[in-house]
Amino acid sequence: MAMPDVSARTLPELLSLAGRRAVVTGGGRGLGKAIALRLAEAGADVLLGDVDGELADASAREIAERHGVAAIGSRMDVTDSATVAAAAARAVEELGGMDIWVNNAGIFPSVPLLEMSDSTWNDVFDVNARGTFAGAREAARRMTEAGSGGVIVNVVSTAGFRGSAPGLAAYVGSKHAVRGLTRQLALELAPQGIRVLGVAPSYVPTEGNIAAAAVMAGGDIDVSKMALMMTSPIGRTGTPDDIARVVLFCASDLAMFMTGSTLLADGGDTA
Repeated sequence: MAMPDVSARTLPELLSLAGRRAVVTGGGRGLGKAIALRLAEAGADVLLGDVDGELADASAREIAERHGVAAIGSRMDVTDSATVAAAAARAVEELGGMDIWVNNAGIFPSVPLLEMSDSTWNDVFDVNARGTFAGAREAARRMTEAGSGGVIVNVVSTAGFRGSAPGLAAYVGSKHAVRGLTRQLALELAPQGIRVLGVAPSYVPTEGNIAAAAVMAGGDIDVSKMALMMTSPIGRTGTPDDIARVVLFCASDLAMFMTGSTLLADGGDTA
């Protein structure tokens, strides 16, 4: 299936997601919720998958009220392929199909290498790498069955391009894996008309990231001071919406000629 030439479309037409259906993993809060909000604003109906089903439901209700689209929450544990498949099936049944899948769910516990257990390493790879694989597989199955193609966006990290802070060996390894998986899936799925792209944020303060940073710091942290320490070359830290807008670009027809790439959304942090 050849990707269509969209050169004759207007910018509003290229950006619009009206009539499309999207799934966002880890969509109950933070970056995932910000992504879902922008996709919905562009016109997409959305399913939010989250390990906290009640949180997913609440965020879905908020998105539906704000943007007037269909939005549903679904309990999804990306380490449990059955719940991923169930969410995919629900998107097809209740939203009418699937055009966009965003693999956002991730964890990053900090454990020094010499103290890291096999189970901690496996936990990180189960969520970050295998969870991305499971989501991409279910999305590709539904998109292929429908015969209309689609877009898979994997949230990578600047850690997929370089090393990071001590204690993050599992996280860095898992994000390099996701970046490589993005390239491979783009090759395998192109004949089905499915584009696969990655978006690699630098550190962005979200509820989950702040909590994880507090654990790494050994207690409570001052978010304002942390922001000053982590300012990027462009003069500020990123926000969830900074990343969500890049995901929207990838999911839209503006990026029709792109697949296999991972876009850095890092304020120049890896320049």
